[in-house]
Amino acid sequence: MYALVDCDNCYVSCERVFNPALEGKAVVVLSNNDGCVVARSPEAKALGVPEGLPFYQLAERFPGKEIHALSSNYTLYGDMSARVMSLLRASAPDIFIYSIDEAFLTLPSSQYSDTDVKAWGEALAAKVRRWTGMPVSIGIAPTKTLAKVASKFAKRYAGYRKCCVIDTEERRQKALAMFPVADVWGIGRRTAMRLEAAGIRSALDFTQMDAESVRRAMTVTGLRTWQELHGRDCIALEHLPRKQTICTSRSFPKMLTTRDELAVAISSFAARCAFKLRQQRSMAQYVTTFISTNPFRDDLAQSSLSHTIALPAPALSDPEITAAALRALDTCLRKGYQWKRAGVVVSGTVPADEMQTSFLDTPIELKQKFTKLSLVADKVNHSLGDESLQLASAMRAPDPTTGKATTFRNSILHTLRSPFYTTDIRDIIEVM
Repeated sequence: MYALVDCDNCYVSCERVFNPALEGKAVVVLSNNDGCVVARSPEAKALGVPEGLPFYQLAERFPGKEIHALSSNYTLYGDMSARVMSLLRASAPDIFIYSIDEAFLTLPSSQYSDTDVKAWGEALAAKVRRWTGMPVSIGIAPTKTLAKVASKFAKRYAGYRKCCVIDTEERRQKALAMFPVADVWGIGRRTAMRLEAAGIRSALDFTQMDAESVRRAMTVTGLRTWQELHGRDCIALEHLPRKQTICTSRSFPKMLTTRDELAVAISSFAARCAFKLRQQRSMAQYVTTFISTNPFRDDLAQSSLSHTIALPAPALSDPEITAAALRALDTCLRKGYQWKRAGVVVSGTVPADEMQTSFLDTPIELKQKFTKLSLVADKVNHSLGDESLQLASAMRAPDPTTGKATTFRNSILHTLRSPFYTTDIRDIIEVM
């Protein structure tokens, strides 16, 4: 059996832990530079606030409604996630952290055959809430895809007491009949549209297709999803879907005009993409840099440019990804424009253990050194704080107050951000 533990409305829940006044209120968390809505409380969803809504439209779309907006605080969210995961790690023999708010726990039959897994799941959810303040929903089933389905029901219906178990054929059939095919893990939006057009609307309808039709329409990956919904465990943890494309982009608080200003931002974005590659044990084959002007400034010249670099061999180190991103920047940069947004995209990802070398690539010894250097930097930054070690090309101008280089997290607009309650001694809560 597998238990999928999912933090409910993760970003909003992190904020509510330290600001209980937000409980029961409509709350939204904004993207970097306070651009648009990326997370919503159930109350905000009930008001009809859509994900991706630009922040400046929030007041005009919902006049008279009390909606609390907060700037994103990823340092806080990451630390709270780590606290939740440490509790889960102590509760099961094996854990696979799938994302910042989700983890799979393996429940071997040899250890859990005499355990009431429903009671175990309810107790675990209550323990996580009591010890960290974070609400979680738990789905338990014989396959990972069914566990994802069960977790959705645990989150949606209070009667499950935060834990839903699909462990019989009757429960499997009933759950899949109520579950939209578009919400099935592993079925993309376009595939769901094709299935719905063919009259396949529920997950149960999907399981009633014959295996060969599924394989032809959705390849082997879709067939595995079909088998998992039938209760056959066939997706190994190490083969769970990875992001095929990773993007880091920002809108700038002020418009940039020089290559040096853009290079600092692009270097930071590239290093972030490389870090995310290492987190999911992947390498990228392509690096794309894009820059664009402010489309709302009709009085200024407009342009949107991008360029892609094909790497001689897949890479995951900061120096290799950043060097490619800067070469792409030099190719697409034009004078006479004021740039408002930029970003880096890495794509064509492959598993990190499938590296193929090329005589056109960086010498293998140097490539290995770059990778080791990046992994060491990851450990130092995890221990001492983000950007304790970083590439020189990503260094920003010093903060006039502290004299230290401005960090990535402080280089963006965050006028509504909450304090770093758990990671900065200056923001620790004081009880008077």
